[in-house]
Amino acid sequence: MTSSNSPAGTPPDPTLDPTRDPARDPGPDEAPDRPRNSARGLLIVGGSIVGLVLLTGIVSFFWTPFDTGYTDLANAKAGPGTAGHLLGTDRLGRDIASSLMAGARTTLYVGLVAVGIAALIGTPLGILAAMLPPRWSQFVMRCTDVMLAFPALLLALMFAAIWGGGITTAMVAIGIASIPSFIRVVRSGALVVMTSDYVQAARVAGRSRWGIAVSHVLRNVAGLVIVQASVSYAIAILAEAGLSYLGFGAGLTTPSWGLMLQESQSTLRSDPLITVWPAVAIALAVLGFNLLGDGLRDRFDPRRQR
Repeated sequence: MTSSNSPAGTPPDPTLDPTRDPARDPGPDEAPDRPRNSARGLLIVGGSIVGLVLLTGIVSFFWTPFDTGYTDLANAKAGPGTAGHLLGTDRLGRDIASSLMAGARTTLYVGLVAVGIAALIGTPLGILAAMLPPRWSQFVMRCTDVMLAFPALLLALMFAAIWGGGITTAMVAIGIASIPSFIRVVRSGALVVMTSDYVQAARVAGRSRWGIAVSHVLRNVAGLVIVQASVSYAIAILAEAGLSYLGFGAGLTTPSWGLMLQESQSTLRSDPLITVWPAVAIALAVLGFNLLGDGLRDRFDPRRQR
């Protein structure tokens, strides 16, 4: 039996149901705000963490509580707050807070260069793979699959065996290992753009293939590139820390979170806080870039917007 306020054959309005709990069932008009609010929250949290890491790295260029090379042997392995050392000192008496700040600078620099290499090479190759005939496009993707079989750490070990370890080797290895991810993501987005009406109209108007690639395809896949860059940055931070921990990344005179982990493993049982600080820094930076990437993905993905 229908309600007296509703015409016959018309389903009742669910918002008029007295048993409905608005707190648990917000209704159809409010449902689209959920992914929007979720993306906004991820962007705020991720962007705040990334901004904090970025600010710390920038400030370390001009100021640190102590010089990163200063050793206070009288207060070696001191706890937080001892003799002006906010987070304590390591086994050589170096200030942990200063090393963390300088390590943020090194980590951001390595990630920026590595992601830049991957984006500058992977983005054009992804667009090219989408515009090539199917046979050649599949050939490019099979080559990409072969590159994916070599992780960044393994590639860096190979490079270190040939050219020696160091920051430059780490940056190049991480950048090359991240190229296939950009190729796959950009090609997927470019294929969608190539089937759009405005690209077909540009072809009818006589625009060249490369003109379409620059004017239409590149502009519309820029959001995907930004998202992939954010995610790849988190991967680059982990890879750089792992390489430095193994001795193939930053040198002994270059502050690095991975190198701090490697040097603190001998005091893990006696002074675990020396290990905790760089581990927390790495985890926080990776979390921030991952959350930022998720928020950007929700922001730029048209399917999620719909």
